Amino acid sequence: MTEAWLKHMPVVAILRGVTPDEVVAVARTLHDAGIRAIEVPLNSPEPLQSIERLVQTFGDDCLVGAGTVLSPDKVDAVRAVGGQLIVSPNVDVSVIARTVSLDMVSMPGFSTGTEAFAAIGAGARYLKLFPASSHAPGHVKALKAVLPADVAVYAVGGVTAANLQPWVDAGVTGFGSGGDLYKPGVDLGQMAERAAGLVVAVRAALKLS
Repeated sequence: MTEAWLKHMPVVAILRGVTPDEVVAVARTLHDAGIRAIEVPLNSPEPLQSIERLVQTFGDDCLVGAGTVLSPDKVDAVRAVGGQLIVSPNVDVSVIARTVSLDMVSMPGFSTGTEAFAAIGAGARYLKLFPASSHAPGHVKALKAVLPADVAVYAVGGVTAANLQPWVDAGVTGFGSGGDLYKPGVDLGQMAERAAGLVVAVRAALKLS
């Protein structure tokens, strides 16, 4: 399925700081709420072990990968444990090219049109506006007028269930959610409620079936 899960529910849950011991329980809670894409940032404790456990547990029923990926060798390391998603806070064409060459999903972070087209030229078809809170929906609307129609823009950083509609109206087709969903020590019951609320809001805003 890989990237098909992003079409099913275009939300990437960002589990920054998650540990291998808790990652499966956290991910299962998100999965039960309808989220099917999970990113473990590489600056989390033993992230590759967490990613491997997620791959072993969820198999093809979830798109699993890494965030804060800054070099091609880290792409290789994620692939070695079964990860299929590579998310970065920046545009590094060597990271994107390596990801695409391995038939993995690349989602680099961008801010400007120049960065967006550099990422697209390297093979990315998912772009992460990051941090979205530093911009306004009008920024995306202007960029969407010149970006290829088959390139999806995800808003990440400061976008919640309560404020995502203007971003959708501007042309955003997906979202990344970190601290609003997960922080170390989070109560799983509270996280389940937030995840469910986000899924409902995204389905309504994007008119998903």
